[in-house]
Parts: sequence; structure tokens; C-alpha cells
Amino acid sequence: MLRVGRMTEVRALCRRARAASRGMAVRDRAEKDAALRAIAAELRARERDLLAANARDVEDARGRGTSGAMLDRLALDPRRLAQMAEAVEQVAALDDPVGAVLSDTVRPNGLRVRRVRVPIGVVAFVYEARPNVTTDASALCLKAGNAVILRGGSDAARSNVVIAGAIADALDRTGLPRDAVQLLPAGDRDAVRELLQQTDTVDLAIPRGSEAFIRFVKEVSRVPVIAHASGVCHLFVDAGADVAMAVRIAHNGKLQRPGVCNALECLLVDASDAARLLPPIARDLIEGGCELRGCERTRQLVPEAKPAADDDWGREFLDRILAVRVVDGLDAALEHVARFGTGHTEAICTRDGSHADRWRREIDAACVVVNASTRFHDGGELGLGAEIGTATSKIHWRGVMGLEGLTTFQWIIDGEGQTRG
Repeated sequence: MLRVGRMTEVRALCRRARAASRGMAVRDRAEKDAALRAIAAELRARERDLLAANARDVEDARGRGTSGAMLDRLALDPRRLAQMAEAVEQVAALDDPVGAVLSDTVRPNGLRVRRVRVPIGVVAFVYEARPNVTTDASALCLKAGNAVILRGGSDAARSNVVIAGAIADALDRTGLPRDAVQLLPAGDRDAVRELLQQTDTVDLAIPRGSEAFIRFVKEVSRVPVIAHASGVCHLFVDAGADVAMAVRIAHNGKLQRPGVCNALECLLVDASDAARLLPPIARDLIEGGCELRGCERTRQLVPEAKPAADDDWGREFLDRILAVRVVDGLDAALEHVARFGTGHTEAICTRDGSHADRWRREIDAACVVVNASTRFHDGGELGLGAEIGTATSKIHWRGVMGLEGLTTFQWIIDGEGQTRG
């Protein structure tokens, strides 16, 4: 049970965020961009403190037995810290979505009716690990004119405290509301539960993390939720596909960075051409340090593959592990993805234009890819700059969520005394 005092603290934090959101909504682009540039400068200035805090986070995570891929997600070094600061500056360079006119018409009665982008208000962003997400989310919410309440995972608790302090001081220095970015301490799930009940002050909740964590947020929240759930991403290699292309796409999707949500988790290969296609793909992955878990037909062609368990289908490994299944053509691949996919990113490697068209039409996912890596479903790669996550739900926003996804719209009606009959 959350203590009464703690409940009061959470509610007070939300009220401060609501007040700050009103101040943020009227800031022009120059003011917001100046604050973002100041945040980037603060991050660089606090490199020593931030790296020291992060080293303690990583040390604790390693002591708890955290896997190599998850440690990679958590760890910072001077290069990654520089990239965090650069990502904030990239958000500053993006067009401001607030005030964009989506439609502008004049009605027969003379009323001018416009639909205009406006900030959402107060965003509750609850997430796990990856301290760079803290800066990305803060920068995006600020640029879109919102206030944000951050609740990061306990794995990155020390790192996030330093980052939040840098952001708050930068906001102070540039005259923006300090309370526009606030950090809810990690490790208290009841505080998250209380945060998600604040329908009077919080407009939107965005969870990002494990499947269990997303489910918890969706079950307890009274605030609208945009889910950023797990990424069980597939690649289907069609009969007749170019082998060299398939090898490149599979290698990049699985091994470039295994611990992220757009990494490849399952490879499907057409049975009619599997003898030609699968062995070279498998050989490349194994040489890259990837463990393959395959169906019986896979293991006949790739003896090094371990037998796949039933729960390997639809599993987000976030590691150098890949499920592999030989399927009977495009229809079977589509059926497998429909059953085990999570609506994140699904790719096909094919030379058949009609199969590519069917993949585009029939796959139900936030991102559908033809002849390219699943890793391209990323804000920076799609020209959005930083992202707050990848929405696998369908309402309000879908896929990588950048500035535009952190706004809503309002109708503006201008008249000259008209009344309705």
C-alpha cells in the first residue's frame, strides 16, 4: 500500500507538471530550441558525473546477472554520451509541429474553420533501462510543448538522476518552467500506480519496457495509454530471393544491436528454396556469434541449430539468439507472423513483386519492410530525429513516435457574429 504522504507527493508532482504544461504550450520555437541546446551543453559539462553514476548502475546490474545485451543497452561511454547530446540538438533543429495548420476551410456561412496542432499537455513516460531514452523523451516532449513526468527503471536510477538534474538546470537557465521535466524515483511501483490514476492532471501515459511491465501499466492506468510493447520482428526469405541480400539483411537485423526492439527475433524461410537459402544465412549468423533455435526442417539443413522450444516462437530474445522456421510459402509465413508477431516490424526479402505487394497489404504491423533490415524502423532512420518509442497500439499513433506523435489538434473557428439556426 502506498503511504498517504507518498500519494500526496505524486499528486503534487502532477499538479506542478500541469502548471508547467500551460507555460510550455505558449513558448515559441526559439525559446524551446534554446532550452534544448542548453540541455545538450549541460550533458556535455556533466560527462564525468554521468559516466560515474552510470558505471555504478552497470556494476549493480552485472551483479544481478544482467545479460550482455541488456548491459549494452544500459551502458554509457563518452561516445554514447556525445550522441545523446547530439540527439537533443537534432530535435532542436527539427520543425516545430505546434501551430501547424492541418486544414483550413471557409464554410458556406462564412465561418473560417481550421484544424491546428497543439501540445498534448502532461505526458507520463514510464520505461525501463537505457538512460539515453531519458534525454530523447525529455527533448521531444519539450519541443512539442508538453510537460513530462519520467519514471525510469531501477537499472538506470543513478544515471537518470544526473540527467534529470542537468535538464532542470538548463530549463532554469533559459527561463522555461523547471517542472516541465520531472523524475519520479525508480523502484516504487505503487508510485507508478498512483501516477497512472491522475486523470485530472495527466493526459497521456506512454509505457516502454518488458511485456509484463506494459501489461501492468495497461491494467492499472485510468489515463489513456499508448503502448510501446515488445518487438518480435520477423524476416521472411521468399523462394528465389537473392542470397547475398538475405544474408546482409538477416545479419544486420539480428547482430548489429541485438538488444533493441527492432532487432530481428525470428527468421522464416520458404521450404521450396530453403536448401539454397538457409545454409549461407545460418553460417553467417553462427560465425557472428548467434545461437540458432530451429524447427526440425531447419535442423536438417543446419545441424548446428538447437531444437526450438514452443515458446521460442513469439519470443523477444534481445540477445544473440534467433528462432528459425522453414515454412511452406508466403501464406504460411503470413500466418506465422499473424500468430506470433507483436505488431512492431515485419520484413520480407523477395524478388517477387506480387509477394511484396501481399506482404505490404496483409501484414498488420506498425512498420512493413521489403528488402531491407528491420533496424530501419527507427526515428533517426526515418527522418524523425529522436523518438520516444515505437507504438504497437493503433489509436492516435502507430510506429516510431516523434514530435508529431506528441501533439494532438484542436479546431479553431473564426466568425463575424454568425449564429446557428
